[in-house]
Amino acid sequence: MSPEPVAFLDSGVGGLPYLNHARRLITGRRFVYVADRANFPYGEKDRRSIIDAAVSVAERLIQKENPRLIVVACNTMSVVALAALRERFSLPFVGVVPAIKPAAALSRRRCVGILATRQTVEGEYLRGLIEKHASGCSVVSLPSAGLVEFVEKELYQACPEEREDRVRAEVTRFRSEGIDALVLGCTHFLHLEPEFRRLLETDRIALVDSREGVSRQVRRLLSESPAAAAPLPRDSLYVTGAMPVESRYAWFADQFGLCLEGTL
Repeated sequence: MSPEPVAFLDSGVGGLPYLNHARRLITGRRFVYVADRANFPYGEKDRRSIIDAAVSVAERLIQKENPRLIVVACNTMSVVALAALRERFSLPFVGVVPAIKPAAALSRRRCVGILATRQTVEGEYLRGLIEKHASGCSVVSLPSAGLVEFVEKELYQACPEEREDRVRAEVTRFRSEGIDALVLGCTHFLHLEPEFRRLLETDRIALVDSREGVSRQVRRLLSESPAAAAPLPRDSLYVTGAMPVESRYAWFADQFGLCLEGTL
């Protein structure tokens, strides 16, 4: 029998780079990903709506796949709903929060930028992270809902020039602030990591995310649970909402080596 899978939950396709990173560190596990298409985007919603959506989709995921643990691979969902998820369900949840601590440690100028959703930028949780880990830094936090929409709905058919233009518009907003470390505080933005790195390297601005820390935490939590010795079923991608499923999700499934299972 296959061991319980490791599940990733996000508002859309943003958390796929986190799943990909975890697969490199963890063997003998099946991975399952859920994109909450029905409630996308989370970043512009109020707190109550985000919590209700997160609890609802997590409940369906648990019933369907009985995962060993769930990675909440969405910064907004983690910041707003992680406590509610842990209170409601008994299995472990691993959150993804903006990597303020490593960014502050990297910054020589003591000036850090954070690009995230409106809900994350305006929330108390981010302010707490800044006070705890970057109190000696000047921190510039800017929201970007448009880039989330671009990744979710347009990236799959965008040409390289379009990708770079969208990232350049965001990078330009930070250049005049004198930052030397930029935190990608929304998992969707990592789909554009090459463009961010290319545009930031001329100003020697470090790009920071939390994939490594999240993957290590998942591996630690799995260390006492047996892995599979036999071949496993293919890793899966589900979306929420009604059929049909848009072709862009098939494109993302193919890009990340997942089997598109349909709706959850």
